[in-house]
Parts: sequence; C-alpha cells; structure tokens
Amino acid sequence: MSTEVPLLIAHVDAERGFSGGEVQVFLLLEGLRSRGHRCVLVAPPGSRAEAEAMKRGFETRAVPLSSDLDLRSVVVLRRELSRLQPDLVHLHTGRATWLGGLAAWRAGVPAITTRRMDRRVSRGLRTRLIYGKLVQRAAAISPAVARCLTDGGVDAARITLVPSAIDPARIRPHLGREHVRAELGAGTEDVVLLSAAALVARKGLDVLIEALARLDQRGVRPRVWLAGEGEERADLQRRIEQHGLEARVRLLGRREDIGDLLAGADVFVLPARREGLGVAALEAMSARRPVVASRIGGLAEAVVDGRTGLLVPPDDAVALASALERVVLDPVLRDRLGSAGPGRVSEGFLPEQMVAAYERMYREVLAECSAARKLA
Repeated sequence: MSTEVPLLIAHVDAERGFSGGEVQVFLLLEGLRSRGHRCVLVAPPGSRAEAEAMKRGFETRAVPLSSDLDLRSVVVLRRELSRLQPDLVHLHTGRATWLGGLAAWRAGVPAITTRRMDRRVSRGLRTRLIYGKLVQRAAAISPAVARCLTDGGVDAARITLVPSAIDPARIRPHLGREHVRAELGAGTEDVVLLSAAALVARKGLDVLIEALARLDQRGVRPRVWLAGEGEERADLQRRIEQHGLEARVRLLGRREDIGDLLAGADVFVLPARREGLGVAALEAMSARRPVVASRIGGLAEAVVDGRTGLLVPPDDAVALASALERVVLDPVLRDRLGSAGPGRVSEGFLPEQMVAAYERMYREVLAECSAARKLA
C-alpha cells in the first residue's frame, strides 16, 4: 500500500458491453484498491461494467451516457461529482472522455483520459477542447497510440505512455493440454493455431483464412481455432467453406477459457489491420506461445520480431502464409519464440506496473493543478 495519502478517484466508462477496455479498467480498479485508494465507477445503468463493479464490491454511480449529444448526462454527472468530490476523474472511453470531461470541468475536478485506439484523432475544435482544456493528461497505451494523438494536434507534453496489462487470472489454464485438444478435435501430432479476437474486419481474420488456403495448397495443414464473435462470422464461415477448410478451421464463438485454449494451442495468430496494443498477443506470450502478427500499431511494439514472434505486413496473405509455415514446420523455432514471451511481458505489461504508472500520473496531475492554483 502507498505511504502517501489515499486518493478518491471517479472512473467513467460509457460502454454498455464488456470488452478488452473494461478488462483493463477492472485491473486498474483492483490494483488501486489494493494500494488503499477509493474508486467509484460511473457507468450506464444496467451495463455489464456496473454489474461487475457491484459484484466486486466497488461503489457505483449510474449515469446514462447514451450518446455524444447526451448533455443531460453531463448535468447529472457534474452533480454526482460535486457530491462525491473526488480528487480526480479518470475517463476510459471516447464518449466518457467527451461527456465526462465536460462534467469534470464544470465541477472543477481535474481529469485524465486513457486512449486505447490506434486511430488518429481529428484535428479541430473538439480535439483542442478535450485535450487542451477538459483533461489535464492523456494516457496512451502504446507509442503508436501516442503518435495518433500527436498527429491529431495533441501536445506531446500532455501525453503519458501507460501500456495496458495482462490479467494473469485470464490465462491460467484449468484443464490439461491433452483434454482441451481432444475436446476440440486436435490430435497429438497436430500443430494448432489459435486466434482470439472479435470477428470484425479490423482483426484481419479473412487474411488468415486466405493464408491458410495457400498453406493447404503446399500440403501444410495446421488445425485452427478462432475464438470470438462479431459481425464478420457469416463471411468468415463462407470463406472457410469456399476453400474447403471446414475440417481443420473451427469458429469457437465467444470463449471465456482463454487460458485453456492457449494451453491447447501451439501458436497464436493476430493478423490485425489496426491494433492499439494487442493484449491478446501479450497474453499468448505470457503463456509461452509464439505469436505471428501484423506489423501494425502497438502490436508491432508489443511483439518483438524474431524474439517473441514473427511480424508480417498487414493485409498480406502471402507473407502471413510464409510466417505460419515457418512456425508450423519448425518446433525448435516455436519453442525459442515461446520461451521468450514471459520476459517480454515483464518489461512493462504486468498489472502492478500499469497501476503504479497510473498512480504516478494521478499525483503528478494533482501536483500540477495545485501549483497552478497557487500561481493564479
């Protein structure tokens, strides 16, 4: 626990669902609580984040945050902040940053935001207002995300790099490797490729299927597990059938047992077209699995080419097929790349490292605000 005075932090998350961003929010909430800080989650009523916070014993405040034009939520949130009087507000999504930033500014409470998307912010009045006035600091989860902010006109001095972390509990297997493989139809001699990602266009799973078709023509036939759900499922299934890969490529749907899947797999694949960091790849590295991924965004910084995995250009099925062929046919390479994974993760992607970085940021922002008030 920190020897400094504990803080009261209001965290604002506008999402109704629960995805990778929310996993990071709760890693942070748990870590801050363990250090003695008081955290209150502001989330839409009935959202999965609200339910999860209540289950874990965190204080919650329900505010709709239904759209970027939901100015009534700004009024409600400002009122809640005035009652709560937190030391600082932490904004966790784009909508939360806009609405929560306005509310925090009106309530006179300093705010920071976390940016997770590797998409350049648009230059304009709204960006200048958010990053020049409403928030005191922006946390970028990777250098690539930081560049997206600066390319959009955000002052680099107001950006702090705070990488996302992996949740050790998520990758802890509960079943044995043989059990998982038998359940999913993989034999002892099969090499299994795993991808765990939303089935959406930016994850590039269509490129993976095209690469698998090329491997099939070369007589290289790994088994493939695709864990996730999304709008591209029907198209991916069509592509699998078109290339005659149904016997070896399985769409597993949404899975919560990523630890078991990693234990059963041999290689992790993430051919994304955009990726802020690539926590799924970090999880695979922590589980000692080599990663084949796109050289894009934060993913290219998380995975060290030739050390923990192989990087290929995005949208390049030929290059992806070649990289997959290398790891499928070379067990020594798989072992070398996989063995280096935990060491890479320990270089800045552990929960305690993320929590400590945010705690430092909070105190720096509060010190800056205090100094500014004294000069005013």
